[in-house]
Amino acid sequence: METPYPKPITPIHTRVGWIGIGVMGMAMAMRLQAAGYSLTVYARSPEKALRLQQRGARSADSPADVARASDVVFTMVGHPSDVRSVVLSETGALAGLNAGGVLVDCTSSQPSLAREISEAARAKGCWAVDAPVSGGDVGARDGKLAILAGGDGGVVAWLRPLFEVLGKPTHVGPAGCGQSCKIGNQIVVGANLMGLSEGLIFAEKAGLDLREFMESVAPGAAGSKVMELFGTRMIERDFRPGGVAEYMLKDMGMGLQDEVVLPGAALCKEMYVSMIANGDGKIAHHGLITAIERLNGKKN
Repeated sequence: METPYPKPITPIHTRVGWIGIGVMGMAMAMRLQAAGYSLTVYARSPEKALRLQQRGARSADSPADVARASDVVFTMVGHPSDVRSVVLSETGALAGLNAGGVLVDCTSSQPSLAREISEAARAKGCWAVDAPVSGGDVGARDGKLAILAGGDGGVVAWLRPLFEVLGKPTHVGPAGCGQSCKIGNQIVVGANLMGLSEGLIFAEKAGLDLREFMESVAPGAAGSKVMELFGTRMIERDFRPGGVAEYMLKDMGMGLQDEVVLPGAALCKEMYVSMIANGDGKIAHHGLITAIERLNGKKN
C-alpha cells in the first residue's frame, strides 16, 4: 500500500488542496500560498475563492475535484455536518483522493467523525489527520496557531513542513484525539472568556479605566492568552469574527455530550445560547461579554 513517506513535502513537488475559505481558512490558505505552495481550492460560495485565485490558485468544481489534483487536502469548514459533506459524500474529497493522499481536517468537529474518516481513508489506501487549530484569526494570519493533530504519528511528522507554515503542530494521539484536544481547549477558552468578561464588567462598574485594569492584572495570575488576544478587542467592542459564537456553542455542546460533569462549561454554553437568541450568533466568540452585560442591565 502506497504511503506518503517516500515523498518529502516541498513547495515544488507537493500539490495542496484547500476546502473552506472563511476567515480562518482564507488566512491559512494564504500563508501556504506565500510559502510557495500551489493550491487548488473549493468554496461553496465561489466568490470567496477570488482572492486566492488572483494569487494563482486554481478553482475546482467540487471537493472531489480538489482531491484529484492534490497530494494533501485541507478542510476548514463550519460544522461536523459540513465535514461529512465535503469529505464523505459522493462528491467529497475522499471520493477523488488518489492512493497515498492525505486528508487534513482543521475544522472543530466530532472525535467519532474523525475516526470514521480515518477508517474510510485507510480502506482506500489514503490517510486522514484531524488537526483542529487554536489561536483565532490573529494566529491564523501570523502563522502562530496551535495545531492539535490526531492520527498516525508518522503521517503527522511527514506533514510538518505544511503545519509549520501555519503554526506549531503537536501530535496528541490516534484519530479523534485532535478533536478531543480541541474540545478541551474550548472548554478552557470559554472559562477564560467568561472570567475576563466578568472582570471587565466589574472593573467598569467600580470606576476603573479598563485598559489600566487589564495592564495591571496581565502580569499576574489573571493574565492569559485569551486576555492577550481578545481583551483589547472586547474593550473596543471589536467583535469581528475569527471564531463565531455559534461555533463556540457547537464546541461546548460536543464537550457536554460526553459522560463527564462540567458545570462551568454548561454555564458558558448557556451564555452562548443567550447570544444566539439575541441575534449575535455570527459575531466573534469574545462577544460573550455582551451576554453578561445584558444580565447587568446594559443594552447592546
